Amino acid sequence: MVDITANLKSVQQRIAAACDRAGRATAEVQLLAVGKKFSADVIREAADCGQTLFGENRVQEAMAKIPDCPGHLRWHFIGHLQTNKCRDAVTLFEMIHAVDSLHLAAELNKRCEQATKVMPVLLEVNVSGEGSKHGFTPETAVKSMEALLNFPQLELHGLMTRAPYSRQPESSRPYFKKLREVKVDCEDKLGAPLPELSMGMSGDYEIAIEEGATIVRLGTCLFGQRSTTASKKN
Repeated sequence: MVDITANLKSVQQRIAAACDRAGRATAEVQLLAVGKKFSADVIREAADCGQTLFGENRVQEAMAKIPDCPGHLRWHFIGHLQTNKCRDAVTLFEMIHAVDSLHLAAELNKRCEQATKVMPVLLEVNVSGEGSKHGFTPETAVKSMEALLNFPQLELHGLMTRAPYSRQPESSRPYFKKLREVKVDCEDKLGAPLPELSMGMSGDYEIAIEEGATIVRLGTCLFGQRSTTASKKN
């Protein structure tokens, strides 16, 4: 049985140690607990331990789960968002991490305008260049950010990326370093601060923190392995 209380404590200690190595304050890093394929019962248990920030990858799953969770929790959307899910995403989430095209940004802006809501967003940058990943290239990030400024209902807070999977955490460092460099370049050219860097998952979040992450997205190291088959009960 997974001990979520112990896992949270361990992760928080490791976050603090990574911040110390990087000369950063622990308060600079937010732990986002990823609820993908985990039940509302699991979310409630983590909430009982004091965790308040959660992320979901699929709008449909979030629609079923969030109403069964404590009302004070904060929810971010961290997956690939389809335009036909934007209306629901705007209602459910307080931040969208993966704006990966101007087409998506336009649809989000329209839905936010209809909901009279300003949505904080992060621009997804595909720093690895993998075809399986979404996002803007590092080379087009600045121009894409400039274009996003034309969408008044979207509030640009920073960047996010997904490093290639590896069993060696250190192999993710070049990708996290690259995203940090893109962020600095964007800030210089836009003349505006971008406070958030969403990068790092269960296998490499300590490296991400050392390279400047402000949000780490953790699931399995908190909640255990996800089911690879459909559950017979909810």
